[in-house]
Amino acid sequence: MEFDVANLNAGDTAWVLVSAALVLFMTPGLAFFYGGMVRSKHVLGMLMQNFFSMGLVSVIWAVAGYSLAFGGTGKWIGNLDFFGLTDAATMYPADPAGVEWFAIFTIPPLVFVAYQMMFAIITPALITGAIADRMRFSAWVWFLGLWAILVYSPVAHWVFSPAGWLFERGALDFAGGTVVHINAGIAALVAVLVLGKRKGWPNKPMPPHSLPLTMLGTGILWFGWFGFNAGSALAANGLAGQALMNTHMAAAAAMLGWLIIERLKGGHATTLGAASGAVAGLVAITPCAGYVGGLAPVYIGLVAGVVCFLAISLKNKFGYDDSLDVVGVHLVGGIVGSLLLGFFADPSINAIVGANPGVLIKDGGTNLLVDQLTAVGATLIFSGLVTFAILKVLALVLPGGIRVSDEDEERGLDLSQHSEVGYSYAER
Repeated sequence: MEFDVANLNAGDTAWVLVSAALVLFMTPGLAFFYGGMVRSKHVLGMLMQNFFSMGLVSVIWAVAGYSLAFGGTGKWIGNLDFFGLTDAATMYPADPAGVEWFAIFTIPPLVFVAYQMMFAIITPALITGAIADRMRFSAWVWFLGLWAILVYSPVAHWVFSPAGWLFERGALDFAGGTVVHINAGIAALVAVLVLGKRKGWPNKPMPPHSLPLTMLGTGILWFGWFGFNAGSALAANGLAGQALMNTHMAAAAAMLGWLIIERLKGGHATTLGAASGAVAGLVAITPCAGYVGGLAPVYIGLVAGVVCFLAISLKNKFGYDDSLDVVGVHLVGGIVGSLLLGFFADPSINAIVGANPGVLIKDGGTNLLVDQLTAVGATLIFSGLVTFAILKVLALVLPGGIRVSDEDEERGLDLSQHSEVGYSYAER
């Protein structure tokens, strides 16, 4: 549908522009968060994988990614109506049901394109924490581009586009619980299974080389997440304020939940635990941020903090080397938040909830919970299978495969992949 310039609201537009910048800032924050947790000889490799996403995915989004995510009226995948940003400055995505969801928006369509681009950038970047220390940079480049097109855009279409089958079904995802966190989390699990374990894991100690860097990254992520969640209201209104408050309270509660159980089980509350707990809460509240109120974000955060803490131990039990706990935090946290939405969604916070009645705590219904389960399951299956296929094909066709040699892994990704070092002093 064509945007009516008469509907433009300067305040709403300014808020979404700022939110887009905040979400972009999260990617360097993620790089620092992950970078501090790897060994010093791999820090630039981690930073580069994240920063490179800002370059490659941005171009892909402008050329075809946005069109595949939001173009057309097909329920499975978009078309190429917006290819190369054709009409993207004047036209909003179509709605086959005739409801015209975008008619109420007061921001220019191109601002929406830019805002959604920042989500497309950070989603595959989340995967880098799981595959830390062992993927060739050239392989990452190919994987990143293919995954952005073949996995991210279709799932975004299903959930965020009015034409998408999960959107039409009634599944809710305010800011990316399925599209971002479950999507990237299951891809991360598949990637570590295909790549294999780091040399020496789990017997060789691999401690974080700079927890201050990780804490800095956590602060940037927490700050940027206000744009991620509150910006998803796409207006400077009360819903944005509710989403901001929910985001902060869930992060705070999850940090406390993580640290309490960490103290009970291990005898200490750690800085890494505080950082991980806060991020777990931010992940879990993402699908819920604009649909819950009251103390619901506190409950969601507490559950996420405890469950995600327990989930990170699964890698030792099952033997998969998720280097920086992407599976335990993002996959599990995304599932926790998406499913708890079926318990806590509140139509008084967002009228969209009332369009799909059946919230467990409000009216004892299970409609929304079933739809959330459907969205979670579909994302897990599709992203997992396509990610597996991409990695297997790349392993066959790329010279040298997708994993660095043992010698290059021992030298570190900084030297072997980028001919640079992060620090001039000896490795810790």
